[in-house]
Amino acid sequence: MSDAWRRTPISADGALGAAAEHPGRRDPRYLARRRAFADLARGHRVGDPSPPVDYTESEHATWRRVHRALDGAHRAHACRAALEAREEVCVPADRIPPHAVVGARLRQLTGFELTLAGGVVENKRFLGSMALGYFHAVQFVRHPAVPLYSPEPDIIHDVFGHGIHLAAREFAAIYRLIGNAATRVETEKALQIISDLYWFTLEYGVLEEDGRPKAYGAALLSSYGEIERIGRSRIRDLNPLDVLATPYEISGYQPVLFGARSLTHVADTLAAFLDTFDDDAAARLRPRD
Repeated sequence: MSDAWRRTPISADGALGAAAEHPGRRDPRYLARRRAFADLARGHRVGDPSPPVDYTESEHATWRRVHRALDGAHRAHACRAALEAREEVCVPADRIPPHAVVGARLRQLTGFELTLAGGVVENKRFLGSMALGYFHAVQFVRHPAVPLYSPEPDIIHDVFGHGIHLAAREFAAIYRLIGNAATRVETEKALQIISDLYWFTLEYGVLEEDGRPKAYGAALLSSYGEIERIGRSRIRDLNPLDVLATPYEISGYQPVLFGARSLTHVADTLAAFLDTFDDDAAARLRPRD
């Protein structure tokens, strides 16, 4: 997961709370399980196979509950491209799929693979790996007490969001575009600018379809609570300078989302900004107020 991800959790009844109060941050047994997954990723090299995992029945049950909820939410609120890609990746309903299974399907469809992460990955590695056709994905599952929202990306987020994306060539091309830009820069400012563009497009982007906002961002596709609320967000036209002037909402849902006409519009907009972007351009950049 990118180190851009900073979220505050939501309780089972929809009320926001402090991150420290989320059961995924406080339950000792869950935290021990979470650390075990992180240990599996220690020293992992990009492109190496992910180790097999024996998921518990409780973890599979969490997957099933989220799958049921997102199935209807996607039909109501996801864009057509995401719905078509979901059919291609064949997300199983009954149990958590191994990285190897999801990765093999993605490789067949777009040439992408999942590569293992234990948690937050620094921007250079996370974004740059996309240029090589690798997406960093975790193996742990969110806490079962709050299955419809997670304070950090888990395997549900990575499969229901990025796995769906990477089953479609249009989405995969945008990942490679962002990845290629990240390989050309070194400064933290430049990498953060690319990460911010990634955040408001591939994580939280929406398309206008039939006069309504439809989700394509992975964070929206993988969160029942957030995808159900996209109609309450302020939708602004996608413009990189506007994106970079917009802070992340870390205390709840994103109040501002950026919309485009199509995935081609997203790709063209990002390409126009990123194709000549480098460290010098980042140093000169002053996002508009």
